[in-house]
Amino acid sequence: MLTRFWHRRICEAAFLISFIILGLYFWMFFDVRPALSNSLVINFPAVVIAGVTAIISFVSYLWAPKKLFFYASLIVYLLLSATTAAIIVSTGNISSPFMALWMLISVFAGVFEFWGILPVFLTTSVFVAAHYIKGDFTVEMIITVVLASLLPLIIGGLLWYQKKDSQQASDSDNQPNQYRADELTELASKSEVVISAIGDGVIAVDSKGTIQLINPAAQSIIGWGDQDALSLNYKSVLQLVNQTNEALDINTDPIQQVLNTNQQIRTNDLSLLTKSGKKLMISLVASPVGDIGSGIIAVFHDITKEKAEEREQAEFISTASHEMRTPVASIEGYLGLALSPQTAQIDDRARDFITKAHDSAQHLGHLFQDLLDVSKADDGRMSNNPKVVNMVTFVNAIVQGLTPSATAKGLQLIYNSMPNDSVMDKSIAPIYSVNLDNDHIREIIDNLIDNAIKYTSQGAIVIEVTGDDDHIVVSVKDNGIGIPAEDMSHLFQKFYRVDNKDTRDIGGTGLGLYLSRRLAELMGGRIWAESVYTKGSTFYLELPRVNQQEADLLVEQEALLAQKPTATPTAAPEPPKQVVASSVPRSQALTPEQIAAYAAQQSALVKEQQTVTPPVAGTVITASAETPITAPAIPVAETNVRPQTVSVPARKTK
Repeated sequence: MLTRFWHRRICEAAFLISFIILGLYFWMFFDVRPALSNSLVINFPAVVIAGVTAIISFVSYLWAPKKLFFYASLIVYLLLSATTAAIIVSTGNISSPFMALWMLISVFAGVFEFWGILPVFLTTSVFVAAHYIKGDFTVEMIITVVLASLLPLIIGGLLWYQKKDSQQASDSDNQPNQYRADELTELASKSEVVISAIGDGVIAVDSKGTIQLINPAAQSIIGWGDQDALSLNYKSVLQLVNQTNEALDINTDPIQQVLNTNQQIRTNDLSLLTKSGKKLMISLVASPVGDIGSGIIAVFHDITKEKAEEREQAEFISTASHEMRTPVASIEGYLGLALSPQTAQIDDRARDFITKAHDSAQHLGHLFQDLLDVSKADDGRMSNNPKVVNMVTFVNAIVQGLTPSATAKGLQLIYNSMPNDSVMDKSIAPIYSVNLDNDHIREIIDNLIDNAIKYTSQGAIVIEVTGDDDHIVVSVKDNGIGIPAEDMSHLFQKFYRVDNKDTRDIGGTGLGLYLSRRLAELMGGRIWAESVYTKGSTFYLELPRVNQQEADLLVEQEALLAQKPTATPTAAPEPPKQVVASSVPRSQALTPEQIAAYAAQQSALVKEQQTVTPPVAGTVITASAETPITAPAIPVAETNVRPQTVSVPARKTK
């Protein structure tokens, strides 16, 4: 296939030769010296063909579609060949001064392959046949035809054939590279379109921290233009600060950490200062590119509005939950009185209804407590009272407390970390100590074991405490229904529950695992899970460990602080009042007015206790006969009746 370059060269040669021929023809009509010799006198037919060739070559030079280059060039070439043949015939045949031009045309016939060689060969054959018929075909003419026509035709054919083969070989060698280059160019164009269309800010940083790419969304968020930000250090453009408006150091900068560790980092706790000084809260994901130190891709978006909405929601939930705990406690108290044989006489059917209502009221109270704990954890109001404790014995006590719940469901709780005195010497038992809030640890482990009991229909639940020099890991393994792979990444999100046919009949709020994660993070630990759907799950709680020497020193300090007298003695605070039910003889029935007065007194005490000392997670409001509440005066007819206790049980976990 001819290119535009060769097409134009052929048109230029044809136009130039035709113009010269026309000039020689019109030279004869002017009285110009020197006069032309007879060998240069052009006849009229040759001039006509030359004129047509000049016009066609000029038009083809200016306008010819790319797909028609070959045919346009072939037409110009054939017209030029006809013009040359006519001139040679009119100017002396083999003695014509234009034979050199025919030799040149014969050499270039190979450019058009068969379509160029055949016309030249036929023209030469016609010339030889005509002279042979006339009888003037001499040896001299044979030599001239061979040297001026056949030999250039053969040389041109071989020359252009070899060039074509080499061109094809070159194209074949370059085709894979050209294909890869085109593919890379196409991919780069697509990537640029995709990155530009992303609504999140995207910044690419090399190993030295220099910005290599910034998409339009990032430019819009931070206020830096493309040309301004490129080749600058990322710290000049992506100005990150923590929650106290302090610049990040090398240990807290997520981008620098990814460059050093080659591990992806996600965070929602940072703020960004724009070019104009505006502060935005952002969600940032920094991911490594290639080997360690090769560079990173940072993707971020503005979450200022979402954070404000979350704060408003948390404030509403906290206020609503706190206000609703009082009426719920009152309802629970009244229902407890109705269930007590000392305060009410009801039939079995009514007792069943009231028991269900009492359980629902307890569940509602637990939900309100969960919401309060979650709001405290989210806004940093969660208390943290560290105390040294041996996790082996501490977890054992928790397991013993939950064993009845597992036994009632036909499950077995197996605790592998508590040594058996008859088999193992106490001196070799591992001691894993932590200096953390015991209530938080208890709540997390309670939640994990309770979940394992709820989601396991048969078999055993295995609890184990292991660790190394720096960490302690508590694992809770079950062979229950398991967790689908698509739900694993959302497992510890707020209000998230696995929704399938296996879980719809199991109650829960979706707050237990979220609260457990927040409590673990508050104590400097972490929580995660491994699961195979229908095969069971294993949850892990990792906490920072203190060695035995540190633990003993902390215990001594706690004992000294407890024994140290205060400089100005003050009256000890009055312990919170407890809600109890007085012993009431079975044979003595209360009037409706007495029951109402008694329940109102309970509700007032519950409200007073919530106002004075709000209970924290794990607080149990118990009833005791040693701290009685003043009840309506009732004549006692029996003295051997066992007192009944109305209590708000410990909050259950989800």
